Amino acid sequence: MALDPQLLDILACPDTHHAPLGYDAGEQTLTCTECGRVFEVRDDIPVLLLDEARPGTGPGTHSEVA
Repeated sequence: MALDPQLLDILACPDTHHAPLGYDAGEQTLTCTECGRVFEVRDDIPVLLLDEARPGTGPGTHSEVA
């Protein structure tokens, strides 16, 4: 079962920037459009906990080596 489109419209990253999230139905994940963090969807419930998110690869991350 897919997430409700109305729910997807109001979901946002729980970090301070509160950016919109992109939904990947095949992978059952939500990805922040700003920081790139990846949040899992378990049993059709978005798990929007920063501690459980996979690190992002978006423009706001600091994973690059200086």
